[in-house]
Amino acid sequence: MWVIFGLLAIAATFLNLLLYVIGKDYKLAMAMGLSFTSLTLVAEYSLISVWVDAEDWSALMDVVPGMERALWVLTVISILLNIAPVLLELKNKK
Repeated sequence: MWVIFGLLAIAATFLNLLLYVIGKDYKLAMAMGLSFTSLTLVAEYSLISVWVDAEDWSALMDVVPGMERALWVLTVISILLNIAPVLLELKNKK
């Protein structure tokens, strides 16, 4: 499920940037991009909780350290890309 949410977050972020470039209202796409990013994180957390309940320590030790860094980096990138149009509008108004 987290893969689907992640792909939807990427698509919504690109839609956000595309709508900004062509001059259309991008705020709904921005909200969708950030929302799908949040859902991706929650879905990943749910997967990890299933592994903890199953006491699958090898899966946790193999996946969690790498995924933790990846999720931080991708979340920060998603936030920056989704708020970039807002920041560019603020810059252009000055």
